[in-house]
Amino acid sequence: MQTSLLKGIVPPVITPLKSRDELDVGGLEKVIEHLLSGGVHGVFALGTTGEFASLSEEMKRDVVTHVCREIKGRVTVLVGITHTSPADSLKLARYAADQGAHALVLSTPYYFALSQVELLEYFEKMVPQLPLPVYLYNIPACTKVSIEIDTARRALELPNVVGFKDSSGNMGYFQQLLQLQNESNAWSLLMGPEELVGEAVLMGAQGGVCGGANLFPRLFVNLYEAAERGDVAEVKRLQQVVMNLASTLYRTGSYGSSFVKSLKCAMSLLGLCEDAMAGPFEKFDGEHRQRVAKVLDELDINLIRATSGPV
Repeated sequence: MQTSLLKGIVPPVITPLKSRDELDVGGLEKVIEHLLSGGVHGVFALGTTGEFASLSEEMKRDVVTHVCREIKGRVTVLVGITHTSPADSLKLARYAADQGAHALVLSTPYYFALSQVELLEYFEKMVPQLPLPVYLYNIPACTKVSIEIDTARRALELPNVVGFKDSSGNMGYFQQLLQLQNESNAWSLLMGPEELVGEAVLMGAQGGVCGGANLFPRLFVNLYEAAERGDVAEVKRLQQVVMNLASTLYRTGSYGSSFVKSLKCAMSLLGLCEDAMAGPFEKFDGEHRQRVAKVLDELDINLIRATSGPV
């Protein structure tokens, strides 16, 4: 599996739960098959959309086990190992390798904000110990630390680092990453925010890690493919549907967790999985669930049109 050449749509898979500490195994299997039938190019377990920071270590291992078991090598499996404890990151990395994962995703440790010197030292010490290829992950909104360009340049030169995912939403920063990539062409660059994926791929990025692809994988696959072939008109058309998702479904309720709550609720309404949230969050109540159902009904026509284009 050529993880160093990974391209396309790689959804950060939600973690279906029956309760706070019980995995919805059947739901996870349905979600994986839903993603594969939509044409995704890989899956990312234990990402932000997978609520990794709220899961127990046992639950994380269960997720990795069942994702790898269900994928059966059909697409690339990335596993997030970000943690406040480097020792626990290493344990999970080794477990993921044993279960058949293909690559790891490593962001910055959170809680105490690292300086850039400390961050580079962390990458330099951690990466050589990891048993699989590594994607670095920049998400300063959650970690309080941005991987600055000079730090990224040096970290991307480390053996075993094969890619970079940027969720900063800063297109100026992303263009600098593209310049770094043009100097070597040895690693994949993936966009995090789905509202920017079409633009990013048109600019030369290899793909996107789109949470909304859990719900509508074909929409995002078509968006990626349109951008890859340079069909700007089709990118604009599909991007508008993505923006509609962002401005309606994801804004249900006034919570920091609204994106994941909305996504899980919508997938539950479609019969894919349970919608329980990992603590400390609660799933949507009846009123919010009705709002999500209404948004899904209103989006349906647009999404059918969006996904009926070239594949």
